[in-house]
Amino acid sequence: MDERLNQFEEKMSKSVEALVSEYASIRAGRANPHILDKLKVDYYGTPTPFQQVANISVPEARMLQIQPWEASLIKEIEKAILNSDLGLVPNNDGKVVRITFPELTEDRRKELVKDIKKKAENAKVAVRNIRRDANDAFKKQNKANEISDDEAKQLEAEIQKLTDKYVAEIDDTMESKSKEIMTV
Repeated sequence: MDERLNQFEEKMSKSVEALVSEYASIRAGRANPHILDKLKVDYYGTPTPFQQVANISVPEARMLQIQPWEASLIKEIEKAILNSDLGLVPNNDGKVVRITFPELTEDRRKELVKDIKKKAENAKVAVRNIRRDANDAFKKQNKANEISDDEAKQLEAEIQKLTDKYVAEIDDTMESKSKEIMTV
C-alpha cells in the first residue's frame, strides 16, 4: 500500500477503535468491568482510575465486585459511582463494594440501540471526513505537480476502498453491539 495512504488509514482505524471503546462502556444488562473505565475515584486528592486503586471482578453475570486495596477508599468509590451518569447503586459490606445490574427493560434496550446507532453514525462521519481530507491533500499535490492526474485518481480510488472497509467495520460493530443489547 502507498505510504501516502498510511496516515489516513491510521486515522480511520483510530475512529473505529474509539467507537469500540465507547461501546465497551455501554451496559447490556450484564456486568462489564469496562463500564467503570471512565470513572475516577478521589485518592488522597488526586482523581485516579478505578483499576489503579481496586480489584474489579465479576462474581456473577449481573454483579460487579470492587475490592479496594485500602479500606478507607470504600466511601470514595461509592461516591464516584453515585455521582456518575451510569445510574448504578453501589452496596458495601465494609470490605468490598458490590454493584448489581438490574435487568434492562424493553424500552431501555431500544434507547440504548438508538444511542449505539448514533455513535456509529458519528464514527462514519469521522471516517468520511478523513476521506475528504485525504482527497483534498491529493488534489493539492496534483495542482502543485507533485503527483500526476493518474496518481491522484488512483489515490482517490484507494482512499475510497479504505473508507468502504472502515464503514463496513463500523456497521459490523454496531450490529453486534445492538444484538448484544437486544438479547434478553
